[in-house]
Amino acid sequence: MTTPIRIAVTGGAGQIAYNLLFRLGNGEVFGPQQPVILQILEIPPAMDALRGVVMELQDCAQPLLHDIIISDDPAVAFKNANWAILVGGMPRGPGMERSDLIAANGPIFVEQGQAINDYAADDIRVLVVANPCNSNCLVAKANAPNVPPDRWFAMTRLDENRAASQLARQAGVLVSEVSNVAIWGNHSATQFPNFEHALIKGKAAEIVIDDRQWLESEFMTTVQKRGAAVINARGKSSAASAANAALDTIRSLINPTAPGDWFSAGIPSEGNPYGIESGLIYSFPLRRDGDGSVEIVCGLSLSDYARGKIRATEVELLQEHDAIIDLL
Repeated sequence: MTTPIRIAVTGGAGQIAYNLLFRLGNGEVFGPQQPVILQILEIPPAMDALRGVVMELQDCAQPLLHDIIISDDPAVAFKNANWAILVGGMPRGPGMERSDLIAANGPIFVEQGQAINDYAADDIRVLVVANPCNSNCLVAKANAPNVPPDRWFAMTRLDENRAASQLARQAGVLVSEVSNVAIWGNHSATQFPNFEHALIKGKAAEIVIDDRQWLESEFMTTVQKRGAAVINARGKSSAASAANAALDTIRSLINPTAPGDWFSAGIPSEGNPYGIESGLIYSFPLRRDGDGSVEIVCGLSLSDYARGKIRATEVELLQEHDAIIDLL
């Protein structure tokens, strides 16, 4: 029998996890022959709601789901975990600035980083979904010194998916015909969805969509502010699309990238080829090669426009770094 993969998921009673957990158990991420064990973390007030989620997971009778462990103790939830998907965090409340959210989440990710360091399996890989995900990832990583830096990822795939969808809609093509979309920098309103290297049916997006003004204005702002638009429309933050992007990210991290294509995620910025300052979690275009390692796509020619956008989101991340310096 194949040894089950242990997947720790935090914030298990929340909406993102509710859209995530069932899909982890049905084989669509790790394959139809790979059993999984879900290890779900919640805060004590949400444990009853989590027990209801577990009932539903059990009622799905998924053959690949070999066990479900729930706890409000990070030491239990992360014990021997091969993957950790950090979904739970302090949500942004009325009147909160981004700096307030960063400060509120810091202690949560200090504790989770320490637990991952002390209890997770040697091959642990961590995907941070909870916002502000770049800075939350940086805090958790800093508090897990025994986990190699290349095991840490912040999710910008939702932004990439949003960008690809907008390009496809504008060009009147299927989203599967859009490739080479990359998100640079922070998962925030300063992110740079780089349309200059995107392809539509193998042709440059700027040729297919001959409207630079639309690309620099409506396209950019739609992608950058899509999360807020969803909240305004449905009264709740993105959940199904965020969960879907998390699963897309994991698939991209475990399967070789198609030749010539790439995907986006935030990774440690040390040693990057584009001059981004070290000490950040910064989103780059990435490839996963045949031996399992993830590498930044090198040698991309960047216009002055692109460099300005890439620098602006770097500056924001540097400001966030300064706000959490005591936690690193």
